[in-house]
Amino acid sequence: MSEQAAARPASANVGSHDLAVSPALAAFMAQGWAASPLPEDIRLAAADVTPARRARLSARFPGERLVVPAGELKVRSNDCDHRFRPHSAYAWLTGLTGEEQAGHVLVLEPCGTGAGGAPGHEAVLFARPRSPRGPDAGDGFYRDRRYGEFWVGRRPDPAESERLTGIRCRHLDLLEGFLTGPAPTTRTLGGVDPGMELAAALAELRLVKDAWEVGQLQLAVDHTVSGFEDVVRALPRALAHPRGERWIEGVFQLRARAEGNGTGYETIAASGAHACVLHWTRNDGPLDRSQLLLLDAGVETDTLYTADVTRTVPLSGRFSPVQRQVYELVLAAQEAGIAALKPGASFRDFHQAGMRVIAEGLAEWGVLKVSADEAMRPESGLYRRYTLCSSGHMLGLDVHDCAKARAETYLDGVLEAGQVLTVEPGLYLQPDDETLPPELRGLGVRIEDDLLITEDGARLMSGALPRTPGAIEEWMGALLEG
Repeated sequence: MSEQAAARPASANVGSHDLAVSPALAAFMAQGWAASPLPEDIRLAAADVTPARRARLSARFPGERLVVPAGELKVRSNDCDHRFRPHSAYAWLTGLTGEEQAGHVLVLEPCGTGAGGAPGHEAVLFARPRSPRGPDAGDGFYRDRRYGEFWVGRRPDPAESERLTGIRCRHLDLLEGFLTGPAPTTRTLGGVDPGMELAAALAELRLVKDAWEVGQLQLAVDHTVSGFEDVVRALPRALAHPRGERWIEGVFQLRARAEGNGTGYETIAASGAHACVLHWTRNDGPLDRSQLLLLDAGVETDTLYTADVTRTVPLSGRFSPVQRQVYELVLAAQEAGIAALKPGASFRDFHQAGMRVIAEGLAEWGVLKVSADEAMRPESGLYRRYTLCSSGHMLGLDVHDCAKARAETYLDGVLEAGQVLTVEPGLYLQPDDETLPPELRGLGVRIEDDLLITEDGARLMSGALPRTPGAIEEWMGALLEG
C-alpha cells in the first residue's frame, strides 16, 4: 500500500480515479477553443413528417399541456451508464434519436387555435445546451463524465436544435419553472392516471405507419437480411468456438452497429434445446452440427425503427427428417397466419389461423391425445403446452410496438392498411417433456417475418430471406461456398 493510500481516512469517498485539476491546468483549459457550429442548413430527415404527428396528438387533448420526456440515463454499474435510447414517443414526435437526448423534454403547450379553428398546441423542446467553454464557463465540458462534451460528444445548441427539428428550443434549466407556473391540466408521459391516457393515445397514433416510417422499417429489414447472411458465413468459426452462440450474437451485432443504431432488442442465438427457451439471450452455449440454430434478431436503424426476424436453420446445412417434419408444420402455420392478414380482419385472426394448423399437426402426430377442435376450445387450449406465446405483434419504433394501446384498438381491434406486424408461430418441444416421443424432445423452431398491411392484403417485407426447407439449404450452401 502506498503512503498516500495509507494516509487516507478509511471513510474517504474516492469518487473518481481522475487526477485533481491544478489551477494552471484549469486556466489553460479555459482558453483557445475555436467555434464549431453545425451547418446552417442542417435538418432532420423526419422534420417534414413530425409536425403532422404532433397535430394529431394535439387534437386528442385540446387545451391540455402535454409533457413527453426523452427519459433519463440509467446506471449500469457504479459510474457507468447504459447506452441511452430516447423514449419511442419522444423520438416519434421530435425525430431526435441520439444518445445526447438524455434528460430532454418535449412540451406541447396549449395556444390559440389549430387546424379548423380547434384549440392547438405549440411544441417547445427543453434541452441541455452545449458544454460552455471559456474563462467564466467552468470545467464541466472536460470534467463532467455524464454530460461533458469531452466525455460524451458534442450536443446541438438551442438554435441548432431548432434548425434540426423545426421546434422552438429552450434551456433545460427553465423547464421546472415553466411547469410550476399557472398552467392548464398537464399530462406527463410516464405519470399515473392522466399520464397513462397520454401513453395510450401516443401508442394508438403510432399503430398506422406513414410512408416515411414504412421506408425506415424496410431499411431495418434489409440490414437484418444482411446480418443473417453474415451469420451463415460465420458458422464454421462459430462451430469451432466453445461459445458458438455468442459468436453468432457478435457477428450480427457487428452488422447492426455498422449499419444502424444497433440491435432493436437482445439477440436470441439459441442452438439445440436452448431454442425451447422463448427469450434465450444468455447465448453462452456451443454449437453442434447435428442441431438447429434459432436466430431471432433485428437491426435498429439510426432513426430507431427495428426489424424483428427469426429463422431456424440446420447447423449442418441440411435438415434431418425429424427437423424437417417440425419445421414444415411451423411453416404451414405461418403461411396460414399470413393468409389471414388483410384490412378489416381481427388482429387475433392470424394467430388463430396458425394455431389451428399447429393443433391439427400435433393431433396427427399423436402428441395431442384430443382432437384439434377440442384442443382449440378456449376452455382447453392443450396445444399451447408446445407453442406457448402469441404468434405476432405490432412492429415499429419498439420491437413490441404500441403496447400501451387500449385492447379495443389493438388486441381486440381490426387491422388497417399501414400497420406493420410480425407473424411468428413456433413449436418449443421441451427436452424434459415426457408427453413427447424422444426424437422430438429438445427441438425448437420459430419462423418470423415482418409484414405491411396493404389495401388488399399484406406485403412480406422480409421475403429476401428464404423460408422453405429446400430454399434454406440452398441459401446456406451458396453462402458457405462463397
